[in-house]
Amino acid sequence: MPSCGVGDNGHVHLTRFRIMTVCTGNICRSPMAEVVLRDRLEAAGLDGLVDVDSTGVSDEEHGNPIDPRARRTLADHGYAVPGRRARRVPAPQLAERDLVLAMTSGHAAALRRLDGTADIRLLRSFDPTAAVGGPDHLLDVDDPWYGPDAAFEQTLAEIEAAADGVVSHVRAALDR
Repeated sequence: MPSCGVGDNGHVHLTRFRIMTVCTGNICRSPMAEVVLRDRLEAAGLDGLVDVDSTGVSDEEHGNPIDPRARRTLADHGYAVPGRRARRVPAPQLAERDLVLAMTSGHAAALRRLDGTADIRLLRSFDPTAAVGGPDHLLDVDDPWYGPDAAFEQTLAEIEAAADGVVSHVRAALDR
């Protein structure tokens, strides 16, 4: 649920809906998801109401930029890719997010160990064509790191397939 506050005039006001995308090192999947979601939320007219950031469950890539192959794939599909640096998810930030989108069931399990009360979901659970109802690992976003450039195309396709479902979820949450 988006954060609310009470202004000086006594009226309740909505702050921003906060989303965090999470993968392993925060250089491929989660920043790709961050970029796609920002783009889709802006297209839906929600960018002024929603913040999206990304992190990793590991600090092995801390401080590194987005993988050049991920950057190139996003740019080739018309996405603006901001300069950014990888960071590990700080446990307290999970409670500050309205929705945490894990790229794999393993990431979701690691996040739940950090904060069992946060709204942690698999990104692909928002993809209407994904294998919902089966084992969670069937909803994992493929890791392109060890694959060819085509693997980044597949990862982007999986993220894009879920993005509109996330936008619908956010719109419904904001309407409540």
